[in-house]
Amino acid sequence: MFSQIDVSQTTRGAAPTLRNTDDQQTLLLREILVAQDRQNELLEELVNQLGAVQKQRSNELGQWKQANPHLARSCRAATEALSKVQTEFLDSLTQEISENAEALMDGEFMLNEFIDRFGPRMVHLNGLLQILSALSSTPNPTNTSN
Repeated sequence: MFSQIDVSQTTRGAAPTLRNTDDQQTLLLREILVAQDRQNELLEELVNQLGAVQKQRSNELGQWKQANPHLARSCRAATEALSKVQTEFLDSLTQEISENAEALMDGEFMLNEFIDRFGPRMVHLNGLLQILSALSSTPNPTNTSN
């Protein structure tokens, strides 16, 4: 009923396979390391390029502010005034939401009407404020080192 099994042949055959697997894993890990190093190099290049563009833009904006100090001051005054308008707009927007919360949740039509009514205004108002703030005479925190 019991027969003899020769295990030595299988054992000798498994040892090179195990060693071969270790070599493959080592090779794969080296390839992953090379790929990560390349990815890090590319990320460094990207950061350097973006930083250079941002620095150039900041320098150009600083030069514009020096060349147009009166306009920069006017932009600052307009920013302050428009900021007050934005505060009032946000107040009316939040009031509208609190008064019509159930209707906004229940009906898609009401939600779409609300977004159509307030969305574009909010987007354009924020865009104008960003532009005026950038052009205003107040120094930018990223610009103070220049």
